[in-house]
Amino acid sequence: MNVLASLRNTHEVVAWLMVLLNGATGIWSLQAHRNKQFRVSALSWLTVIAQTMVVIHLFSGVAAASAENIEVPKFHMLYWAAAALSVGVIYGYRNQLESRKYLLYGFAGLFLMGLGIRSMVLGPI
Repeated sequence: MNVLASLRNTHEVVAWLMVLLNGATGIWSLQAHRNKQFRVSALSWLTVIAQTMVVIHLFSGVAAASAENIEVPKFHMLYWAAAALSVGVIYGYRNQLESRKYLLYGFAGLFLMGLGIRSMVLGPI
């Protein structure tokens, strides 16, 4: 397998990991908002990993697109730019919404999952 195919495969695998992890943490966080027994430290770590996957996916896409010298569909770039900016906004509001942090991370995880699915459906690279 050559390096270009490897970059594209890595980009696709990271995309699915990002979608699944953010969906799982979103649902888990919403459950944690309603039921205190779901509020465990593993949720925080999984949320950090899921949101970090957004940035990793962004960089893997940039690497794959530049290595293959292809033009990425505009909506694909729009959704991933929105996802990366959203992670920054979520991080910025974490202290102000401390009393509702599980709602913040729950809806944010589902939102990021939706952006990932939408970008894969509209214009995969």
